[in-house]
Amino acid sequence: MSSSLRPSIVVSAVAEAEELIGIARIVRPQGRRGEVVADLLTDFPDRFAQLDTTRVKRSNGEVLLLKLESFRLHKGRVVLKFAGYDSIDEAEELRDTQVMIPRHQLMKLPEGAYYDFDLLGCEVATVEGRRVGSIAEIRRYGAAPLLAVKDEEGRERLIPLVLSICVEIDIERKRIVIDPPEGLLEL
Repeated sequence: MSSSLRPSIVVSAVAEAEELIGIARIVRPQGRRGEVVADLLTDFPDRFAQLDTTRVKRSNGEVLLLKLESFRLHKGRVVLKFAGYDSIDEAEELRDTQVMIPRHQLMKLPEGAYYDFDLLGCEVATVEGRRVGSIAEIRRYGAAPLLAVKDEEGRERLIPLVLSICVEIDIERKRIVIDPPEGLLEL
């Protein structure tokens, strides 16, 4: 089946109107029947059972709307089968793409919980009101995630994401107030 006959719809214009969140990154084809293996980008892998169609975003920004025929979890990854992708060569076209969902389809989190990507871009200030910078990245090395905060000069400070330091997190206002221990901001 040629790619122009595949049951997919290009929805790039629609995707721009809604925020899409990645839940898996397709790594490679799996087997001979058009399945693909994907790294999970979600803490809720059972969410694939709720998807009939999904968006797949290519590196060029193009977004395809694809029918999800099946999925299964395998060794910490997910194996996906999309309608119209029935061979290794066809599945290869999906390599290095991301499986996306609209923000409104995210799993509801308990009060006080938030997604990592909601923290990106948040302004960080001390309880005294001193601006520290904005969150550029979240790193996970040990017990607590680290907020990589960059200031106007490009300097980076790593702030542990713990309640004793991050005393106020306001996702709506994109603001985090910290009460850093002595010396933390001088590192």
